[in-house]
Amino acid sequence: MGDENFDFVGRHFLASYVDCDPAALRNHAGLRKALRAAAKACGAVIMGSTEHIYQPQGYTLVLMLSESHTSIHTYPEHNACFVDLFTCGTSCHPEPFDAVLREYLRPASCETKVFLRSRNTIEEPFAGGPLHASAR
Repeated sequence: MGDENFDFVGRHFLASYVDCDPAALRNHAGLRKALRAAAKACGAVIMGSTEHIYQPQGYTLVLMLSESHTSIHTYPEHNACFVDLFTCGTSCHPEPFDAVLREYLRPASCETKVFLRSRNTIEEPFAGGPLHASAR
C-alpha cells in the first residue's frame, strides 16, 4: 500500500423502485447485468459479487466495488425493490446509476435520496432535487 491519503467522504444513494416490470424483477440474469451496468455507469470498479435467491421468491445481489458496494433486494410479490449504492470519495455519481436501473426496471414510481457522508456529518445535498420521488 502506498502513501496515498484519501478524503474521508462518501455518497450514499438509497432507492425504492415501486410497480416495476414484473418480468425484470424475476430475471436474475437481467438484474445482474443491469446492476453491473449501473455500477459501471456511475464510474465504479466492480471487484466481486455475491447473491442469494429466496424461496419462494426474492433475490439479493451485492457487488463489492473498489469504491465500496451496491446492492439490490427484490420483492417480486410487491413488484418492488430496494437499492443501495455507497461510494467513497466524490468520483462516482448516482444519477447515471439510477438512470440505468430505471431503464431496466421501468418503475411506475421511485423514492430516492442521496446522502453525503463525512467524519461528523450526514447531509442530504439534493433535497428537492432530481433524485427524489418521481414517476415515469
